[in-house]
Amino acid sequence: MTNQISISKSSAKTFSENILAWYHKQGRKHLPWQQNKTPYRVWVSEIMLQQTQVATVIPYYQKFMESFPSINALAAADEDNVLHHWTGLGYYARARNLHKAAKIITAEYQGKFPTDIEDVIALPGIGRSTAGAILSLSLKQHHPILDGNVKRVLARCYLVEGHNAQAKFEKSLWPITTALTPAIDVEYFNQAMMDIGATICTRSKPKCEQCPVQTSCLANATGEQASFPQKKPKKETPIRHTIMLVPMQDNKVLIEKRPPTGIWGGLWSFIEVDSDADIGNQLTELGLKANETISLTAFRHTFSHFHLEITPIAIKCQLHSQSPKVAELNSRQWLNLTKPASLGFAASTVKILQELTELNGLTLTD
Repeated sequence: MTNQISISKSSAKTFSENILAWYHKQGRKHLPWQQNKTPYRVWVSEIMLQQTQVATVIPYYQKFMESFPSINALAAADEDNVLHHWTGLGYYARARNLHKAAKIITAEYQGKFPTDIEDVIALPGIGRSTAGAILSLSLKQHHPILDGNVKRVLARCYLVEGHNAQAKFEKSLWPITTALTPAIDVEYFNQAMMDIGATICTRSKPKCEQCPVQTSCLANATGEQASFPQKKPKKETPIRHTIMLVPMQDNKVLIEKRPPTGIWGGLWSFIEVDSDADIGNQLTELGLKANETISLTAFRHTFSHFHLEITPIAIKCQLHSQSPKVAELNSRQWLNLTKPASLGFAASTVKILQELTELNGLTLTD
């Protein structure tokens, strides 16, 4: 096994022909972003589909496109509204970068998605593979792609060693995908490769008998499908702890907007404190006086690199003094649990709000 793979033109042609034949018979052709294709529509779908399954993405995509039907509409939108449409999809940097890129396209390209791949790669949140997917799927430009699904297909077909976290693994795969990607029908080939990785060449229990390139797949021939790509060595996931303070007045709760970078960047969440002893100080700083404490359910939220143990504490309060810090820099506000709020909420915020509304017999409208 070697990462120096030589692919002849004839074998590349056979590979692509088999992939294309499969696509025309069985490939996915009726997904929302495959209708009325434009670079913008494909771009939004590609960003949403990063680390997220198709079934989860579809309703988010449809609602997003209804609210932001064009690049100019997205660029003109308030960030809170964009993040509100992303709430529940996770990896919120994707939404912030999408919004930033839309503003750049509006300012520098008159609202038209750039068609040069280097210009596309220069936009926030778009790498080489995503840029290639956007331009090939929407404009039929000849660009190879290398998303996670395609990496898995090629690693198995050619026994390419390594795992997704290694730069050398990706570097080994780019010449392979470049050699295999046909100039004609590139939009069908790239879509098929992603489809095969997502539905046939899956991480576990791949359906090799349904694969159009099974006869040329070295992992299939040697029974080593489970060994490629190799698994990233496991590290013990650290655990962190936080207390989320939930001040309440009537049917309102105090929330704050998180900094633009870091976990849940730019989203609305509850104030965090390190210990019970800090709660009183925080309330005093906010000009609030505690009347009653309500125990809420503690839970764990898992990020890619650590677990966060969250203890939410709701406290019914009254104004002790009129403190400007409650609404300082518009970064804090009282959220009415019974009225719509077009804000981007952290997943933990949504969980706590749901419990609060149930406890109070209310309905949090969307």
